[in-house]
Amino acid sequence: MVAWMRESLLRRIVLACLTGILYPFCFPDFDLGWLAWVVLVPLHLALDGTAPRRAFWLGWLTGLIAFVGTMSWVVTAMHLYGKLPEAMSYAAMLLLTAYLGLYVAIYAAGVSWLRKTAFAFIGAPFIWVALEWLRTYLFSGLPWALLGYSQYRWLPVIQIADHTGVYGVSFLVALVNAALADIALWTLERFTRQNVGTFPRLSPTAAVLGMAITLLYGLWYLGRPPHVSEVTRSISIGLVQANIDQAQKWDVAYRRSTLDRYARLTARAADGTALVIWPEAATPFLFEQETEYRREVIALVQKHGIPLLFGSPALRHYPNGRPYLLNSAYLLSTEGRILGRYDKRHLVPFGEYIPARTVLFFLDKLVEGIGDFEPGTTPTILEVPLRSQDAAGRPLVKFGVVICYEVIFPNLVREFAERGAEFMVTITNDAWYGVSSAPFQHFGMVVLRAVENRVAFARAANTGISGFIDPEGRILLATPIFDEQGVTRRIPLGRPSTFYTKRGDVFAYACAIITGLLLLAAQLTHGRGDRR
Repeated sequence: MVAWMRESLLRRIVLACLTGILYPFCFPDFDLGWLAWVVLVPLHLALDGTAPRRAFWLGWLTGLIAFVGTMSWVVTAMHLYGKLPEAMSYAAMLLLTAYLGLYVAIYAAGVSWLRKTAFAFIGAPFIWVALEWLRTYLFSGLPWALLGYSQYRWLPVIQIADHTGVYGVSFLVALVNAALADIALWTLERFTRQNVGTFPRLSPTAAVLGMAITLLYGLWYLGRPPHVSEVTRSISIGLVQANIDQAQKWDVAYRRSTLDRYARLTARAADGTALVIWPEAATPFLFEQETEYRREVIALVQKHGIPLLFGSPALRHYPNGRPYLLNSAYLLSTEGRILGRYDKRHLVPFGEYIPARTVLFFLDKLVEGIGDFEPGTTPTILEVPLRSQDAAGRPLVKFGVVICYEVIFPNLVREFAERGAEFMVTITNDAWYGVSSAPFQHFGMVVLRAVENRVAFARAANTGISGFIDPEGRILLATPIFDEQGVTRRIPLGRPSTFYTKRGDVFAYACAIITGLLLLAAQLTHGRGDRR
């Protein structure tokens, strides 16, 4: 009996580990998106007949392995560029992935808790999405590698995001996994036991219906006649990918060569465009403070006669005179005037500020490059004039900017679309990630932001990936990483507002409420069972 129990526990651990090992392969740059439709099946098999407490630990093991695989690039960012000792970098990465693994642990415990009801497998996707939504906001939020992002290349499936956000795609993938696990368990019972229950119909039926509705909607949307605005209004944009090494970025000795490179690539990207975009923190100086270099950038804009959007820190002071920085994006007119500035609102913990500074005060001594950044407060809409050949009606076009990892937060991008942005820009410095899967994962998430709000995206990244994405999520152009590029592309403008743009995370809220009701029903069922 003891040997059988040990064998059973070992089998469960192996199955849980299998899901964790396979999870990173669902995402870029492995891009095995099809694997996501079965990746949770081994975990569900491991949970069969398992008490919630043990299920929690099995789920935590799964999540720890899964997030170590998807976020191992954290070590590169902290050690190679942040100058944190290697051992501490690995420790920080393990702490982060252990925290993220808790969400999978809670999912596993919740599914196990529902097993005494008829809703175990049908309830699984509700729990999964509720936890993804919680992960998006709790403790500043880190919605990296949400399950739905695995499908960023399968266009018919992701079109539902204009109603549900990325959470709807995650829901469908989790539902299919649960249904397949339900069928697999019934099949195993059929071959190992004499008295087998009826074929499970609820979760497979829901999965088939969900997939059918999703594909029908997606294929209809992709095949419909284009909206009149898609034909009559568009804008040509140039992107500059300067590929400045992170170690040289703020070194005064490389300032001249950096500016010369931007000037050379801007000349390549400016031909026939209405806007040129440089990446996050592109200028190797504070634009507002250093007059000589500011005049150089203004002269470059005047030479080409094209507005320039670029990233540069802005220096400000507290009332007591102590300085702080804003991570900003400036828009310069063709005459060199500042037309507007957006200040990054969602800062990177430990990269741009220290959370709980009174407790973690020592990190200022350990991590190079952490400044006193403050968040911006407003989703500023910027306006750029269209060239005469582009103008059809309004001569000005509105757009929004998100900086670096702000783009992974669905609701943050939605606020710009709600305020009338006709296209979106994201600027970033992915040099921090080094040679890893992170730049590919980061780029793939932008696809869902485009679909959610039906706005085209232009993305300028220092080391790549730079590119363009249309409102249906088609990748129009994507540059290689660690390469100098000056590219141009025309993207459509003026799309109708989506349900997601108007209502936000309603689908995720509904999943959270239904999760609560299902868990309450399971509690009542457990209570009645205990009394009997």
